[in-house]
Amino acid sequence: MRTKLSNFNFELDKKHIAQHPAPNRDESRLMVLHRDTGKIEHKVFKDLLNYFDDGDVMIFNDTKVFPARLYGKKEKTGSTIEVFLLRELNHEAKLWDVLVDPARKIRVGNKLYFDDKKGNEVLVAEVVDNTTSRGRTIRFLYDGTDEEFERDLNYLGNTPLPKYIGRDANDEDKERYQTVYAKTVGAVAAPTAGLHFSRELMKRLELKGVNFSEITLHIGLGTFRTIDVEDLSKHKMEAEYFRISEKAANIVNAAKESERKICSVGTTVMRTIESAVTAQNQLKAAEGWTNKFIFPPYDFHVANSMITNFHLPKSSVLIMVCAFGGYELVMEAYHQAIKEDYRFYSYGDAMLIL
Repeated sequence: MRTKLSNFNFELDKKHIAQHPAPNRDESRLMVLHRDTGKIEHKVFKDLLNYFDDGDVMIFNDTKVFPARLYGKKEKTGSTIEVFLLRELNHEAKLWDVLVDPARKIRVGNKLYFDDKKGNEVLVAEVVDNTTSRGRTIRFLYDGTDEEFERDLNYLGNTPLPKYIGRDANDEDKERYQTVYAKTVGAVAAPTAGLHFSRELMKRLELKGVNFSEITLHIGLGTFRTIDVEDLSKHKMEAEYFRISEKAANIVNAAKESERKICSVGTTVMRTIESAVTAQNQLKAAEGWTNKFIFPPYDFHVANSMITNFHLPKSSVLIMVCAFGGYELVMEAYHQAIKEDYRFYSYGDAMLIL
């Protein structure tokens, strides 16, 4: 029973955490794990093509990251405040759930001013509630159209790179911290397993007869939240919105009936599909919120293969990968990854588990 957090710890030097994406999406390294034999192979991501055939299915998370990190000035003092947009609470009232840093300076009633690079005021927000020690509810005071508001947010916002990437976001990140198939806006973090897919690789998979099924899960910051309980059964995930269409479910279920490979592209896809399973172990169309936390031992119902990045010690995503790939095999793979200088985390290399 691998239910203790300490079982998922390992030494990881910061030098292994990728600070930039690989020059080409599909030329990251790819470690391939064979659960049936325990064999581990070292490949390049575009070699993925060799492991899938006509009729197999890949399930993608089509969520799109929005530029969630803003920098504003507090009224009167002019001190700089980072405002991280988490989710829109009320579209009409322009109410948002946010994190602020430094939080101790931000109280209900404070106004925050967001200027462009020339110092011209673009947006103003008022703090209307305290939600947690760092959490606030803010209301944007805006008279323009929805399109103008969205344009201004996109103009002022920065790509929300995780703090583990120790640098400011740049123009390259606008493109690369986004999958090529992203379309449904709502995430504050990218589904990073999908970052390795280039348009060329997807076309080649399509030509080979691989079918694509698209679901949506809007990733929140809960993905990065540290687990602070030793007993994993007591850990609570933050809920995230998901949607699975009838079409997406039908594609997956047809492959299931034909006993084809069904590949979950990323841990966010795995959480989503495992949150919508029928009594007959079919994937069902569904929409709602999931706080599902998967840890070993766990019986998976839909996907029989998985693509994922290399994750941080004691993270919820590493724990899920161990549940799917087998604890001993995955931990041995991580040992090899460190030894072979694989790149970890959001911009890092990939793993395929078969």
